[in-house]
Amino acid sequence: MGKTRAFAGLQRWREGQGCSADEDLVASEVPVALTINRQSYVVMMATPMDLEDFALGFCLTEGLLRDTQELHAVRVVPREQGLELALTVASEVAERLASQRRNLTGRTGCGLCGAESLEQAVRPPQPLSQNLRIAHAAVQRALAALSAQQPLQAASGAVHCAAWCRPDGGIALAREDVGRHNALDKLIGALLRAGQDPRTGFLLVSSRASYEMVQKSVVAGVELLAAVSAPTSLAIELARASGLSLLGFTRPGRHNIYTGAARLYEEEHSA
Repeated sequence: MGKTRAFAGLQRWREGQGCSADEDLVASEVPVALTINRQSYVVMMATPMDLEDFALGFCLTEGLLRDTQELHAVRVVPREQGLELALTVASEVAERLASQRRNLTGRTGCGLCGAESLEQAVRPPQPLSQNLRIAHAAVQRALAALSAQQPLQAASGAVHCAAWCRPDGGIALAREDVGRHNALDKLIGALLRAGQDPRTGFLLVSSRASYEMVQKSVVAGVELLAAVSAPTSLAIELARASGLSLLGFTRPGRHNIYTGAARLYEEEHSA
């Protein structure tokens, strides 16, 4: 399954010109079923690319795995109605999950679909370290470089991007998906599979900062999350409780700091 599909039935309307037949590229969105030791666990809607990264990132940020060593293998298996991500995990993990009844049916990376209680949905935060310092200009440099990391968005206009940025604002790694949570899970999984420490940089996402996005960032140990759109109230509360620096409305020449302002500083410019 390709990450984009051609759509030939398009009619483009232009003022003063009327309609004309054309074609377009649209982002692929397919059901992706995660099975764990042959037991069904979750079905998410996702873009069929970087799925091994997605499997690891999702399992870690959702608390299914405690560390990367608990995931032994991932296979992508084509099925008639979509794709299966067949995960093999340690036996103690399977036993732990068997005691949990959570079974999700996600729309497009819906982070809380299927949670059976408020306690399960809103997990207590874990405190972050306070080691990172990021210049305001570094956030802006990362933002300026973000579009170059989004080839699928440029082709289809329908996907989100999550980028991991070095402290100087250079983008080291990025992942795209139709779901903003999926893109972040893919990125976190890719970082860990590459042996990178998420705590040594910051995250930039092309979406709003919802509670789930903050939760996943905190679980990964990231100290700063910048979003191009708005944060939600619960996201701000969780960021404050966890010690996460949360930025919203990150646009050229400006960004809002909702929590953790002490991590950001002004660069000194030599005369």
